[in-house]
Amino acid sequence: MNGKKLLAGAAVLAVAGVCVSSAVRDEIPVPPPIVDYGPVRLVAFDSCDNAVAELRRAMAPYVSAYGLGGGNIMYAEGMATDTSAGVAQKSVPDAPTAATPPAQQQGHSTTNVHEQGVDEPDIVKTDGKRVVSIADGKLRVIDVAAKAVTGTVDLGERRASQLLVSGDRALVVTENPVPMMKPTRPTGRPSFAPETGTELVLVDLKGLKEIGSLKTDGFYLDARQIGGTARVVIRSQPRMPWVYPDETMNDAGSLRRNREILQSEPITSWLPRYELDESGAKSSGTLVDCANVSHPVVHSGTSMLTVLTFDLSGKLGTGQPVSIVADGDTVYGTDRSLYIADDHRLLPELPSRPPVQRPIATAIHQFDISASGPPKHVASGDVNGTLLNQYSLSEHEGVLRVATTTGTESRCCWRMPADVVPQQQAAPPPSESFVTTLRRDGDQLTKLGQAGGLGKGERIYSVRFIGKMGYVVTFRQTDPLYTLDLSDPRQPKVMGELKINGFSAYLHPAGDGRLIGVGQEATDQGRTTGTQVSLFDVANPAAPRRIAQYHLPGTDSEAQFDPHAFLFWPQDGTLVIPVASYKARYEVSSLVLRVDGGQLRDGGKIVEPSSQDFGGGQRRTIVIGDQLWSISNAGVQVNARNGLAQQAWLPFTR
Repeated sequence: MNGKKLLAGAAVLAVAGVCVSSAVRDEIPVPPPIVDYGPVRLVAFDSCDNAVAELRRAMAPYVSAYGLGGGNIMYAEGMATDTSAGVAQKSVPDAPTAATPPAQQQGHSTTNVHEQGVDEPDIVKTDGKRVVSIADGKLRVIDVAAKAVTGTVDLGERRASQLLVSGDRALVVTENPVPMMKPTRPTGRPSFAPETGTELVLVDLKGLKEIGSLKTDGFYLDARQIGGTARVVIRSQPRMPWVYPDETMNDAGSLRRNREILQSEPITSWLPRYELDESGAKSSGTLVDCANVSHPVVHSGTSMLTVLTFDLSGKLGTGQPVSIVADGDTVYGTDRSLYIADDHRLLPELPSRPPVQRPIATAIHQFDISASGPPKHVASGDVNGTLLNQYSLSEHEGVLRVATTTGTESRCCWRMPADVVPQQQAAPPPSESFVTTLRRDGDQLTKLGQAGGLGKGERIYSVRFIGKMGYVVTFRQTDPLYTLDLSDPRQPKVMGELKINGFSAYLHPAGDGRLIGVGQEATDQGRTTGTQVSLFDVANPAAPRRIAQYHLPGTDSEAQFDPHAFLFWPQDGTLVIPVASYKARYEVSSLVLRVDGGQLRDGGKIVEPSSQDFGGGQRRTIVIGDQLWSISNAGVQVNARNGLAQQAWLPFTR
């Protein structure tokens, strides 16, 4: 997942653990902890009574005097855009080639996505005739021929963060600062769970108006679109009215009360809620019925994932929800399968002392989306280690390839009693990265093979799977680029290794056995020095080599952590990324390079007019005909693709 960043506005989760005194633990025994995550298998609740009993039992070990958390707040990692790798292309075992989507053949670029034919949400969309932008949080429609903003949809206090488009419909993901309808709580029983959530807004691009909105109390994780069908993944937490120690209640009393609260809460406290508004017709309630919720045999009961399915040509509705009692931080999709992965990093800490060191594992749930309508869960499995992001996953010819970094995660307590002397613990083993292959066998994702020994003492910075080849970059002081032959999934092999300074955080196929890397140059000691674009020759997997490099000192690029910010137009080798400079003043511009054979040629920069009155700094650049359209929070700039002569500047107004 995973990019280590906060998604489109604020998935703040209270998941830190709290240590309680020995007196409290002796007075109220803590149920035995459950830390064995696999093998993973989903089963369904057969009734609401059984569901609430099972959820209470599973959550009990995690309840402390501070509910499920203490003073520390942990941010969700990698829940939106991702750090590395990109579009899976046609199967060529020894030379990556760049497939050209139909839209590019028609003369305009599209969102840089992981899998061809599977669209991903972004801040800009185009069909070559119009550009739809939410770069500054407002939806705007720009007419390409007229080079003019032809309409704006005011979303009020909501701030648009991501966008999907099908025909004349747009599905907008918004951050909602206005609390949802709160359940009635007895006085003095504040709810610890956040009350804000995600709101999905369906917009008519012709009429420039909202035609429906669906608000949930879950955090938006990610979405995928195939044709006119969008599937949105939401993560929700139970809404519990926890109490906390204060001048009237000590730790033991607070812990006892919180355990009583857990045992008295109804099933609706776990199930996600919704509020639907379709042209003024409003409804609200529980999003999914408890009898239709699946769960792993072993789980914590502290989180729920819900997949919503929308036909963008019809009404919005409640999304035909499918829910599982599980956590998740990574979404990957093909044209037939949707995968949700959970590395358990968001699992609340067990209120125990000393802090527990536990192996890190990632659970993976596969859903069949080949038919219309809601997805169907078909298999689950697990691998050791954690993912970087969605590009650590790749399905090819029925085999799921997974790149992970293993090690031991050590967590400590939020509050340590003064009389406690921390126990000496053995140092965790050094990190190591692997590529594991899995195949569906019944309802299980079973391991076929594994290649390990990648970057010992380092972690993965980028991954790219292309056909039967895999490319993995790890980094600590230098950047080893590993090439892997995955043609026999039972015996994946490391074929070659290239060590250079710095690292590539994003990899992209450039055709003819070449690979583009975007990341940071670094000193021999591993200190980063600025944006680096590399061109690799990987035609011979046993001997990868870098054949060209472009270094822009003192800068970084959004493309390092969000592949949607990367543009490569294979027809003429145009490569564009946004770069931010922090030298004399903060400035964001678009760096234009040309991939010419085995060279990277400097094509210049696109800089916005200095007269902008707010925002600024290009976020995306798209190709439309012989023009480059650069979109920022401040407006849209149009430049000639050859020579970069400015042809128009369309400022956004508030």
